[in-house]
Amino acid sequence: MSRRKPIAAARRLRQDATRAERRVWSFLRQRPGGLKFRRQHPIGPYVADFACAEARLVVELDGASHLEAGAAEQDQRRTAWLERQGWLVVRFWNPQSFEEVDGIVAAIVERAQRS
Repeated sequence: MSRRKPIAAARRLRQDATRAERRVWSFLRQRPGGLKFRRQHPIGPYVADFACAEARLVVELDGASHLEAGAAEQDQRRTAWLERQGWLVVRFWNPQSFEEVDGIVAAIVERAQRS
């Protein structure tokens, strides 16, 4: 896959962010714990919802599409590839971003600081 496809996809995804992504980004962009996060960050053939390069941490927000047939296997392949590249992947469900965003951000910072 050419390098341009993930970059173009990342740009499109930034413009079309879900409500859950916008909610979490409103907290991560404030650099919690002094950590810099990027949103819709291309990593190889994939685009991470959020990434902290310093901690090699990828944060994924999963919605209903991740419950569809084959999605779990695709998520596992993606996670395995990212982990082989040295990234730690953490996942949260979209509803959590509205019900417990402070807990999500605290968990993200804690994981990043442990890396």
